[in-house]
Amino acid sequence: MKILFLTHRVPFPQNGGYPIVVCNTIRGLVNLGHEVSLVALNAKSRHHQHEFSEDDQELISKINYRAYHININVSVFEVAVNLLSKTSFNIDKYYDAEFERQLVRTLRAADYDIIQFEGLLVSLYLNAIRKNSKAKLIYRSHNIENQIWERLSQQKTDPFKKSYLKMHAKRIKNYELAQLNNFDAIAVFTEQDKTTLLEYGTKIPIDIIPVGINMDHYKPDFDKTEFPSLFFLGSLDWLPNREGIEWFLENFNKDLTEGDLRVRFYVAGNDIPERFDDYDVMGKIFIQGEVDDALEFINSKSIMIVPLLSGGGMRVKIVEGMAMQKCIISTSLGAEGINFTDGVNILIANDQEEFYDAIHRCITDEEYCRQIGLNARRLIEEQYDVNKVTKNLVELYKLLI
Repeated sequence: MKILFLTHRVPFPQNGGYPIVVCNTIRGLVNLGHEVSLVALNAKSRHHQHEFSEDDQELISKINYRAYHININVSVFEVAVNLLSKTSFNIDKYYDAEFERQLVRTLRAADYDIIQFEGLLVSLYLNAIRKNSKAKLIYRSHNIENQIWERLSQQKTDPFKKSYLKMHAKRIKNYELAQLNNFDAIAVFTEQDKTTLLEYGTKIPIDIIPVGINMDHYKPDFDKTEFPSLFFLGSLDWLPNREGIEWFLENFNKDLTEGDLRVRFYVAGNDIPERFDDYDVMGKIFIQGEVDDALEFINSKSIMIVPLLSGGGMRVKIVEGMAMQKCIISTSLGAEGINFTDGVNILIANDQEEFYDAIHRCITDEEYCRQIGLNARRLIEEQYDVNKVTKNLVELYKLLI
């Protein structure tokens, strides 16, 4: 088949959930012999140079790839004007008329069998694509977007912030509901997301296609692992990640620096705000920022923390951590969509006391940690190998065609 992927960001380097999912899906399809094109919106500065790893370059060499620069910066004036609108600038800012014109020219020059929209933000181009292509249109829902904003609002105590986030949640939900039935099918990561979309009145087919990863890339080496050690890895430009790790740092700062949790805590990821430097405590809490090799970083630490309080979909970083045989402590929401067994292949903690107890148990029992990690690896091998997952996606394509 001839398949076109549309993304709202460049999925290189593969250092976060979104790019990992996109690239692994494309890699799986290429391995099965399909012809894949990728068109990515690039919101980075024109002067920003994307660094391509050997893995990135190898994948790019096998597909038709093009990135198009757009400006998503929004002025204070535009934010103020948007308050009087019925739409959310968080979505609208990804529309670019010139990109749409170029996309139409691309569609008229090629006959695609499938066009896959990776997330809600590229659905802004749905109508133009429908008018200019006979391809079947797939929407991959990485998250139920309005739920993220609704859950964020619930965490706020400031009345203005709560009201502001609720407003955007409502607007995004209205947009989401208006778009859903305009596709030919939807792929979601979790049973929970499928249930939600059905409750929204979705009439088109919805298939659960979980995150798939290339197991060849995940090679744990315990000789290079610091035990005990805690770590968090995630992009902090995604609000639920930032909110979750702030909650954890605020609640466990004293326990980690002065109390009984005698363990180092490492925070790494993209776009960590400068103010996070204030959490850094010499020899105890390390705010590292972006790391050169995410898997090397994961391997070097022993216990993964996922204090997610809002959001949705499926956390790729948990799947990666499990593949690296990490003992993971996560909220129920963070582990959503993963076919886990609490206390066997992951530890679930939903409040401060439960996190404390889980951390204390883990840092004092290395064998217990290792067993949780071994069980986690087995789960990923059985259910989340990219080759198995991609075949299920292809079956969806075939049914539509």
